[in-house]
Amino acid sequence: MKSKILLSAAMLPLCGMAEEVCSMPSTGAASVPEKHPNIILFLVDDMGWQDTSLPFWTQRTKYNDTYHTPNMERMAAQGKMFTQAYACSVSSPTRVSLFTGMNAARHRVTSWTLRKNTTHEQPDSIMIYPEWNVNGICQEPGVERTTQVTSLAELLKDNGYHTIHCGKAHFGAESTPGADPLKMGFEVNIAGHAAGSPASYYGKENFGNKADGRSPLAAVPGLEKYHGTDTFLSEALTIEAMKALDNAQKTDRPFFLYMAHYAIHTPIQPDMRFYQKYLDKGLPPVEAAYATLIEGMDKSLGDLMDYLDKNHLTQNTILIFMSDNGGLAAHTRAGQLHTQNYPLNSGKGSAYEGGVREPMIVRWPGVVTPGSKCGHYLMIEDFFPTILEMAGIDNYTTVQQRDGISFMPLLTGKGEMKNRDIYWHYPHSWGPSGPGIGATCSIRSGDWKLVYYFGDGKRELFNVPADISEQHDLAPEKPELVNELSQKLGNYLRSVNAQRPILRATRQPAPWPDEIKK
Repeated sequence: MKSKILLSAAMLPLCGMAEEVCSMPSTGAASVPEKHPNIILFLVDDMGWQDTSLPFWTQRTKYNDTYHTPNMERMAAQGKMFTQAYACSVSSPTRVSLFTGMNAARHRVTSWTLRKNTTHEQPDSIMIYPEWNVNGICQEPGVERTTQVTSLAELLKDNGYHTIHCGKAHFGAESTPGADPLKMGFEVNIAGHAAGSPASYYGKENFGNKADGRSPLAAVPGLEKYHGTDTFLSEALTIEAMKALDNAQKTDRPFFLYMAHYAIHTPIQPDMRFYQKYLDKGLPPVEAAYATLIEGMDKSLGDLMDYLDKNHLTQNTILIFMSDNGGLAAHTRAGQLHTQNYPLNSGKGSAYEGGVREPMIVRWPGVVTPGSKCGHYLMIEDFFPTILEMAGIDNYTTVQQRDGISFMPLLTGKGEMKNRDIYWHYPHSWGPSGPGIGATCSIRSGDWKLVYYFGDGKRELFNVPADISEQHDLAPEKPELVNELSQKLGNYLRSVNAQRPILRATRQPAPWPDEIKK
């Protein structure tokens, strides 16, 4: 029976955008090829909206002139940029939503996973943080503190796709089934495991692996042939991905390559292929190193595009570019913290735009209009139904209930994109402090965004198109709108049985946003 997508609770017009909006003509729309296309999902780690020479804003910024990403520019010229693509503010929730179609509030993997049955949070003086699925997701029943799911890769494999995982996984904690991509629907796993960052990007350092066998959990597995060499991790992953594509071509099946780079996550180590030119630009060493991680990632993108061209695969391959959360701005970086994603406020870990708005591009020859842009907003869980629809898969069932809505109409110009609100839920302490960082939940409804803080009950209201930097809290001026959005947000969180912190002062759950009386 055909799958029915479960829609989010409230449905409003997407927006009256102040920026560009997708045109969706009723005539002359592209036709979707009948042959099952190959699909490459190129996911970058911790890449901010401005970490590129390709401007996603209406204006160029100094960051666009600092970084060098010619292959992102090349891809955008051949595809469609999405200027309001959203993800969660940290890694694991995004990756779980992507592969399940579930909002983070529903799957409850609401923070980043690592060690089995262990949370990373430190005790807080105001709140007791809620229980959550610290072990991530898996496809097996009965695994403690996980959400059982049917993964995107499993559905693609079951419908004839050859599924390849390359790079960072971060679906499940150490020693749980979800930590192994081979148990998540992938037939090939290159260097994916429980950890969300590499111990080292350097082949010379064996990517963090120790000769005595006492390697840290973050040591990257499975790339032994590059140990002791000058090969940078991003390059090693790209080489191995292309070898996997060589093997895929020997089958009679379309392929799905999930190219999930560890870059540009910490440690911020310079890729020496590009380092000197950024030092010559006058960048501080840590910023020069950061820029090399970006350029090395972009070179990987270009190498894969060249591979498709050389092997005559471009016309029947969909290429999707996305990041898992905002760029790092709360620590490690040079200069004033929380400004590295300008014009967006804050960065990774924050409920503000700098933590959740991502650079996204889709190239689909013959379907997507080259050089186009789309200003409709969409959420990371929307990738799940969209990729299945791209693959021609519409008759499927899943263990989990889903929230994602296909954005295929924004690609093809056919049909209508369902209008709705989108939600974020992060009832935790990420660790660092800064603007928008803390135990929060949020809603985007049209032009408006409400951010709620569980600790003190504060509610902030922003008109995102008019105030992209979220500098002007309009909550005091628009109490009725605050209450309306609070009601929608509270209704949604209750409908999915979202967890919330306990306030130490009252020993009661923190109020939902619509329970605040002001």
